Amino acid sequence: MPTIVFATPKGGAGKSTSAVLLATELVNRGGAVTVIDADPNKPVSHWAKRSKMPELLSVKSDVSEDTIVDLIDETSRKSAFIIVDLEGTASMMASYATSRADLVIIPTQGSYLDAAESAKAIKMVQIQEKLFHRKIPFTILFTRTSVAIRTRTFQSIEDQFASNKIPMLKTHIHEREAYRAIFSFGGMLKDLNDKDVSNVRGALINAHAYVGEVIALLKKQTVKSEEMA
Repeated sequence: MPTIVFATPKGGAGKSTSAVLLATELVNRGGAVTVIDADPNKPVSHWAKRSKMPELLSVKSDVSEDTIVDLIDETSRKSAFIIVDLEGTASMMASYATSRADLVIIPTQGSYLDAAESAKAIKMVQIQEKLFHRKIPFTILFTRTSVAIRTRTFQSIEDQFASNKIPMLKTHIHEREAYRAIFSFGGMLKDLNDKDVSNVRGALINAHAYVGEVIALLKKQTVKSEEMA
Protein backbone atom coordinates (compact mmCIF):
# COMPACT_ATOMS: atom_id res chain seq x y z
CA MET A 1 0.00 0.00 0.00
CA PRO A 2 1.40 3.46 -0.86
CA THR A 3 3.14 5.44 1.86
CA ILE A 4 3.10 9.19 1.21
CA VAL A 5 5.44 11.27 3.33
CA PHE A 6 5.13 15.04 3.73
CA ALA A 7 8.57 16.45 4.48
CA THR A 8 10.30 19.80 4.69
CA PRO A 9 12.84 21.13 7.20
CA LYS A 10 10.91 24.41 7.38
CA GLY A 11 7.93 24.83 9.67
CA GLY A 12 4.81 26.60 8.42
CA ALA A 13 5.12 25.42 4.83
CA GLY A 14 1.65 23.85 4.76
CA LYS A 15 2.62 20.24 5.51
CA SER A 16 -0.26 19.36 7.82
CA THR A 17 -2.85 21.15 5.69
CA SER A 18 -1.67 19.29 2.59
CA ALA A 19 -1.65 15.97 4.48
CA VAL A 20 -5.17 16.40 5.86
CA LEU A 21 -6.56 17.46 2.48
CA LEU A 22 -5.04 14.38 0.86
CA ALA A 23 -6.25 12.05 3.63
CA THR A 24 -9.84 13.30 3.67
CA GLU A 25 -10.20 13.37 -0.11
CA LEU A 26 -8.86 9.80 -0.36
CA VAL A 27 -11.39 8.71 2.26
CA ASN A 28 -14.17 10.45 0.31
CA ARG A 29 -13.13 8.30 -2.67
CA GLY A 30 -13.49 5.12 -0.62
CA GLY A 31 -9.90 4.50 0.49
CA ALA A 32 -8.92 3.45 4.00
CA VAL A 33 -6.31 5.93 5.25
CA THR A 34 -4.01 6.03 8.26
CA VAL A 35 -2.30 9.32 9.06
CA ILE A 36 0.83 9.09 11.20
CA ASP A 37 1.17 12.40 12.99
CA ALA A 38 4.91 12.62 13.61
CA ASP A 39 4.93 16.38 14.22
CA PRO A 40 5.67 17.16 17.91
CA ASN A 41 2.98 19.89 17.79
CA LYS A 42 0.40 17.23 16.77
CA PRO A 43 -1.62 19.44 14.37
CA VAL A 44 -3.35 16.49 12.69
CA SER A 45 -4.22 14.88 16.03
CA HIS A 46 -5.73 18.14 17.30
CA TRP A 47 -7.74 18.43 14.08
CA ALA A 48 -9.00 14.85 14.45
CA LYS A 49 -10.25 15.46 17.99
CA ARG A 50 -12.41 18.42 16.97
CA SER A 51 -15.03 16.28 15.21
CA LYS A 52 -16.05 12.68 14.57
CA MET A 53 -13.68 11.00 12.14
CA PRO A 54 -14.88 8.95 9.17
CA GLU A 55 -14.75 5.19 9.67
CA LEU A 56 -12.08 4.78 7.01
CA LEU A 57 -9.74 7.36 8.57
CA SER A 58 -7.48 6.84 11.57
CA VAL A 59 -4.79 9.05 13.08
CA LYS A 60 -1.84 7.68 15.05
CA SER A 61 0.38 10.01 17.03
CA ASP A 62 2.21 7.71 19.45
CA VAL A 63 5.36 7.57 17.39
CA SER A 64 9.05 8.17 17.96
CA GLU A 65 12.32 7.94 16.12
CA ASP A 66 12.62 4.34 17.32
CA THR A 67 9.12 3.24 16.27
CA ILE A 68 8.35 5.17 13.05
CA VAL A 69 9.51 2.43 10.64
CA ASP A 70 7.69 -0.36 12.51
CA LEU A 71 4.52 1.75 12.63
CA ILE A 72 4.64 2.42 8.89
CA ASP A 73 5.18 -1.28 8.16
CA GLU A 74 2.36 -2.30 10.52
CA THR A 75 -0.21 0.16 9.16
CA SER A 76 0.69 -0.67 5.56
CA ARG A 77 -0.92 -4.07 6.11
CA LYS A 78 -4.20 -2.52 7.25
CA SER A 79 -4.76 0.67 5.22
CA ALA A 80 -4.93 1.42 1.53
CA PHE A 81 -2.89 4.59 2.09
CA ILE A 82 -0.42 5.66 4.78
CA ILE A 83 0.24 9.37 5.10
CA VAL A 84 3.08 10.59 7.31
CA ASP A 85 3.12 14.20 8.50
CA LEU A 86 6.68 14.84 9.68
CA GLU A 87 7.99 17.56 11.94
CA GLY A 88 9.16 20.77 10.32
CA THR A 89 12.83 20.16 11.04
CA ALA A 90 15.52 17.88 9.68
CA SER A 91 15.69 14.78 11.89
CA MET A 92 16.48 11.09 11.98
CA MET A 93 12.75 10.38 12.15
CA ALA A 94 12.31 12.22 8.85
CA SER A 95 15.10 10.16 7.30
CA TYR A 96 13.66 6.87 8.58
CA ALA A 97 10.16 7.68 7.32
CA THR A 98 11.51 8.78 3.95
CA SER A 99 13.26 5.44 3.55
CA ARG A 100 9.82 3.76 3.54
CA ALA A 101 8.12 6.27 1.23
CA ASP A 102 6.52 5.51 -2.11
CA LEU A 103 6.19 9.25 -2.64
CA VAL A 104 7.65 12.22 -0.78
CA ILE A 105 5.70 15.45 -1.12
CA ILE A 106 7.66 18.59 -0.27
CA PRO A 107 5.33 21.51 0.48
CA THR A 108 6.92 24.82 -0.48
CA GLN A 109 5.78 28.41 -0.38
CA GLY A 110 6.80 30.81 -3.11
CA SER A 111 9.83 32.29 -1.35
CA TYR A 112 13.57 31.77 -1.72
CA LEU A 113 13.80 30.70 1.93
CA ASP A 114 11.29 27.90 1.34
CA ALA A 115 13.01 26.94 -1.90
CA ALA A 116 16.34 26.60 -0.07
CA GLU A 117 14.74 24.40 2.59
CA SER A 118 13.11 22.30 -0.13
CA ALA A 119 16.57 21.65 -1.55
CA LYS A 120 17.55 20.20 1.83
CA ALA A 121 14.52 17.89 1.76
CA ILE A 122 15.45 16.73 -1.74
CA LYS A 123 18.99 16.03 -0.54
CA MET A 124 17.59 13.92 2.31
CA VAL A 125 15.59 11.86 -0.19
CA GLN A 126 18.66 11.35 -2.37
CA ILE A 127 20.72 10.19 0.63
CA GLN A 128 18.05 7.61 1.55
CA GLU A 129 18.03 6.39 -2.05
CA LYS A 130 21.74 5.70 -1.85
CA LEU A 131 21.52 4.04 1.56
CA PHE A 132 18.64 1.72 0.64
CA HIS A 133 19.44 1.24 -3.05
CA ARG A 134 15.92 2.14 -4.16
CA LYS A 135 14.31 4.97 -6.08
CA ILE A 136 12.18 7.23 -3.85
CA PRO A 137 9.94 9.47 -5.98
CA PHE A 138 9.43 13.03 -4.74
CA THR A 139 7.67 16.15 -5.90
CA ILE A 140 7.36 19.80 -4.92
CA LEU A 141 3.91 21.03 -3.89
CA PHE A 142 3.50 24.80 -3.90
CA THR A 143 1.28 25.95 -1.04
CA ARG A 144 -0.50 29.13 0.04
CA THR A 145 -0.36 30.51 -3.47
CA SER A 146 -2.68 33.21 -4.77
CA VAL A 147 -5.39 32.21 -7.23
CA ALA A 148 -5.13 35.52 -9.07
CA ILE A 149 -1.55 36.75 -8.65
CA ARG A 150 1.63 35.09 -9.88
CA THR A 151 4.56 36.98 -8.39
CA ARG A 152 7.90 37.48 -10.11
CA THR A 153 9.64 35.71 -7.22
CA PHE A 154 7.37 32.69 -7.51
CA GLN A 155 7.90 32.48 -11.25
CA SER A 156 11.67 32.67 -10.75
CA ILE A 157 11.61 29.83 -8.19
CA GLU A 158 9.43 27.68 -10.41
CA ASP A 159 11.77 28.30 -13.35
CA GLN A 160 14.79 27.31 -11.26
CA PHE A 161 13.15 24.05 -10.20
CA ALA A 162 12.21 23.32 -13.81
CA SER A 163 15.73 24.03 -15.08
CA ASN A 164 17.10 21.57 -12.51
CA LYS A 165 14.46 19.00 -13.52
CA ILE A 166 12.87 19.00 -10.08
CA PRO A 167 9.39 17.40 -10.26
CA MET A 168 6.52 19.74 -9.34
CA LEU A 169 2.80 19.17 -9.02
CA LYS A 170 0.87 21.32 -11.47
CA THR A 171 -1.83 21.89 -8.87
CA HIS A 172 -1.00 24.32 -6.06
CA ILE A 173 -2.69 24.53 -2.67
CA HIS A 174 -4.14 28.02 -2.75
CA GLU A 175 -4.50 30.37 0.19
CA ARG A 176 -8.06 29.56 1.33
CA GLU A 177 -10.10 30.42 4.43
CA ALA A 178 -11.69 26.96 4.17
CA TYR A 179 -8.35 25.26 4.83
CA ARG A 180 -7.87 27.27 8.01
CA ALA A 181 -11.47 26.54 9.03
CA ILE A 182 -11.12 22.76 9.10
CA PHE A 183 -8.21 23.07 11.53
CA SER A 184 -10.17 25.53 13.66
CA PHE A 185 -13.42 23.56 13.79
CA GLY A 186 -12.54 20.04 12.65
CA GLY A 187 -14.21 17.97 9.97
CA MET A 188 -13.67 17.95 6.24
CA LEU A 189 -14.10 20.49 3.47
CA LYS A 190 -17.41 18.96 2.43
CA ASP A 191 -18.76 19.62 5.95
CA LEU A 192 -18.21 23.38 5.67
CA ASN A 193 -21.05 25.76 4.92
CA ASP A 194 -20.71 28.67 2.50
CA LYS A 195 -22.69 30.76 4.96
CA ASP A 196 -19.91 30.42 7.53
CA VAL A 197 -16.80 30.13 5.34
CA SER A 198 -16.16 31.94 2.09
CA ASN A 199 -15.85 30.07 -1.23
CA VAL A 200 -15.97 26.48 0.03
CA ARG A 201 -16.64 25.35 -3.55
CA GLY A 202 -13.36 26.89 -4.72
CA ALA A 203 -11.48 25.05 -1.98
CA LEU A 204 -13.18 21.76 -2.89
CA ILE A 205 -12.26 22.15 -6.56
CA ASN A 206 -8.66 22.94 -5.61
CA ALA A 207 -8.45 19.93 -3.25
CA HIS A 208 -10.00 17.56 -5.81
CA ALA A 209 -7.46 18.63 -8.45
CA TYR A 210 -4.54 18.23 -6.03
CA VAL A 211 -5.58 14.75 -4.88
CA GLY A 212 -6.38 13.66 -8.42
CA GLU A 213 -2.86 14.59 -9.49
CA VAL A 214 -1.30 12.72 -6.55
CA ILE A 215 -3.34 9.58 -7.36
CA ALA A 216 -2.33 9.79 -11.03
CA LEU A 217 1.32 10.09 -9.99
CA LEU A 218 1.08 7.03 -7.72
CA LYS A 219 -0.57 4.99 -10.48
CA LYS A 220 2.13 6.00 -12.95
CA GLN A 221 4.82 4.89 -10.52
CA THR A 222 3.04 1.56 -9.97
CA VAL A 223 3.04 0.91 -13.72
CA LYS A 224 6.75 1.74 -13.92
CA SER A 225 7.54 -0.62 -11.04
CA GLU A 226 5.59 -3.45 -12.67
CA GLU A 227 7.38 -2.91 -15.96
CA MET A 228 10.76 -3.06 -14.23
CA ALA A 229 9.86 -6.20 -12.25
